[in-house]
Amino acid sequence: MTTDHNPEGWVPQACTLPTVEQPLRLAEFDDLFTTALRGQQRPVPTRLRWELDPAAEARARDLTARETSCCSFFTFTFIPAAGALQLDVEVPTARVDVLDVLAVRAAAETAA
Repeated sequence: MTTDHNPEGWVPQACTLPTVEQPLRLAEFDDLFTTALRGQQRPVPTRLRWELDPAAEARARDLTARETSCCSFFTFTFIPAAGALQLDVEVPTARVDVLDVLAVRAAAETAA
């Protein structure tokens, strides 16, 4: 992953989101983590599993749909769970580095 235009280490060059919009998208994910993320697991290296507050479902669906439109390597799967909403985030093996950064950001925001 090249991060020349991206000191946060978040956005791969394959992303088609305009560079000026990337910090805004990152802030949206950080806000979702801070306000709605209840837990995070890493069942396999290519997948994160987030437990979200169900009240954030519409916002999470909107955000992940927009993310998929610029970074098509992401697969987001929403699964209703008892009292929560499970969101699986998957990437191909070649993009595990992006998922690693996402996992670290999520953990940092939920700990803050």
